[in-house]
Amino acid sequence: MNILTFDLNLLRVFDALMREHNVSRAAERLALSQPAVSNALNRLRELLDDPLLVRVGRSMQPTPRAQALEAPIRAALQQIEQSLSAGERFDPASSSQRFRIAVTDYVELICMPRLLEQLSRQAPGIRLDIRHLTPSLPVDALDKGELDLALGRFEEVPARFARRHWMSETLQLALRRGHPQVHGKLDLDTFLGLRHLWVHGGQTRGMVDQWLGEQGLSREILYTTPNYLQAAHIVASSELAAVLPTQLARHFAALLPLQLFDLPMPIGSFHLEIVSPAQRQRDAALQWLIEQMVAIGQR
Repeated sequence: MNILTFDLNLLRVFDALMREHNVSRAAERLALSQPAVSNALNRLRELLDDPLLVRVGRSMQPTPRAQALEAPIRAALQQIEQSLSAGERFDPASSSQRFRIAVTDYVELICMPRLLEQLSRQAPGIRLDIRHLTPSLPVDALDKGELDLALGRFEEVPARFARRHWMSETLQLALRRGHPQVHGKLDLDTFLGLRHLWVHGGQTRGMVDQWLGEQGLSREILYTTPNYLQAAHIVASSELAAVLPTQLARHFAALLPLQLFDLPMPIGSFHLEIVSPAQRQRDAALQWLIEQMVAIGQR
């Protein structure tokens, strides 16, 4: 294939089709007519000697050849875009960009109200699209440009992503006020005698249970949930105990009849990070947003 005669606009069509799996939606994304996108797809099929997308029901599924091309073509388009805009000045006050961010419900509650307040003063036109964060880093969504960044606790981060420390956090035990089993300081025997609610977040084992397992101990978990926010309300109206991130626990202790205790074991702290594609480190708008979030985490 001769790159000198290849119409590079076809790559934008390919990228849109791989994102949408639908000709009409791809046309809307590109502000083109549906026949124009269909024609571009046919040209791509000819040039690459592959059907690329095959209709299955109402959507179009990519062939193995299309899947292999998706990431490198998207990365190349992003590199071109960033190179062309590298000298442009980002003006938060006039920006109307939309950022897609993956966070847990806990991080959303702690970070986003403060970020929105900051944006309302400095960048009122910026829009945020919050997505639910799974326990593992959403590498595919970040690679495909479906997410701009993720904020959370990640065990492994591939080298192709940039990492920024956001905040270090500890854990506390939350109980309803007047709980009949706890009087005064919480010791390990009392902790183990409680019935627990565990916020699993998709994990198979949390920090507390890992420590207990290493000591040959275990606790009684009667209720599991993926949702931190519901956990606080359930604990406030039952005799269950829940280990929660300290900032979240303090937030709800000011709103609900909860009492908080330091854990009777040396769990230590955990760290939350902002992760974004390394190739977007010259994206002035995204880096500005990351700096705003870092500042919030340092308060």
